[in-house]
Amino acid sequence: MRTQDSATTATTIAVAATGSLRAGSAAPEGRAAADPRTRGTLLAGLGVLSFSLTFPSTVWGLESFGPWSLVAVRSTLAALIAGAFLLAGRVPLPERRHWAGLAVVACGVVIGFPLLTTLALQTSTTSHAAVVVGLLPLTTATLAAVRTGRRPSRTFWIAAVSGAVVVLGFTLQQSGGAFSTGDLYLFGALLVCAAGYTEGGRLAALMPGWQVIGWALVLCLPLMVAASAVTLSIEPVHLTAHGVIGLVWVAAGSTFFGLYVWYRGMAAIGIPKASQLQLAQPLLTLFWSVFLLGETLPLAAPVAAVAVLVCIAVTQRAKS
Repeated sequence: MRTQDSATTATTIAVAATGSLRAGSAAPEGRAAADPRTRGTLLAGLGVLSFSLTFPSTVWGLESFGPWSLVAVRSTLAALIAGAFLLAGRVPLPERRHWAGLAVVACGVVIGFPLLTTLALQTSTTSHAAVVVGLLPLTTATLAAVRTGRRPSRTFWIAAVSGAVVVLGFTLQQSGGAFSTGDLYLFGALLVCAAGYTEGGRLAALMPGWQVIGWALVLCLPLMVAASAVTLSIEPVHLTAHGVIGLVWVAAGSTFFGLYVWYRGMAAIGIPKASQLQLAQPLLTLFWSVFLLGETLPLAAPVAAVAVLVCIAVTQRAKS
């Protein structure tokens, strides 16, 4: 007989016709039981790595496009990629009861977060914008607890809050402790993205994660095509190598691939634990900012990195 994995693919369960399982089969079953959690952590971590390139790539993209046209075009390209995968896989339309959740994902992670952070990055540095992703895990875990009714342990919350405080203090210290004019955009992006992650993580337990982001992108396609036509006619376009690379990455890398592996990882290990992996994202973003944008590497980065990794390790081992 067959059973359907709620977040990945169908697997076959072999039923022995003649007898019981051999005595030595327990260990492989134990390893198999741990594999989904290991894969989920790796997938969510790969998503975080993809997301860490978003801000530097957005800065590159702004060299060629205006903020509104960059967001509209990136979402359009990502939706076309997602639509091609859905068509190639002959994936049926989601059930009607899932469309409201997909709309939340679309508004939060396809439109809201990219638009608000892109507007913020016109006046804020990438290190200052990292405040958003530093606070995002705690916000996501809080919304997930409210949405699902589950309550992570006290140890989980202590480690999560500690990690968020470390990241927030680090990023604010590096930016001089002053809030820029883009902070309202950043905190708005924090809220809408957390809502999108929470709803997307819930849906990824009911359908494959790549279909969650795929249908959310396709849902936005008509609006984004119209927005692209309007914004490209209004905002100036000056194509450069950096601008094109930045656009391609935020469309194919961050918006489609990153969210694909992210939602699949969340479905395997749970929303709260997956969200804590994002505590490492601001430090990764700072690294890419140095490597790609030529910013100076803060001396406090190694200390903050160790503290964040300790917090992540604690949250991954804390029971819900």
